[in-house]
Amino acid sequence: MTLFLQIMLLVTSVLLVLLVLLHRAKGGGLSSLFGGGMQSSLAGSSVAEKNLDRMTFFVIALWVISIIGSGLLVSLSS
Repeated sequence: MTLFLQIMLLVTSVLLVLLVLLHRAKGGGLSSLFGGGMQSSLAGSSVAEKNLDRMTFFVIALWVISIIGSGLLVSLSS
C-alpha cells in the first residue's frame, strides 16, 4: 500500500506541474514580469479551459489523498 501511494504521489505531482503549466496566464503574476501580461482576453473561459480546470482539481484531490494516506501509514507504522 505504501508503494502504491508513493507511486500515486509521484505521478500526480508530475501531472499537476504539467497541468498548471498548460493554464493560460491571467496576468498580475510572475508571467507579467516577462511580457506574458500583455495579452487581453476578450472572451471568457472556453470549454477547453474549463475542462483543464476540472482535470487540475481532480489531480489536486488525488494528490492530497495520496499525501494524507502516506502520512497516516507513516504515523500508524511507528
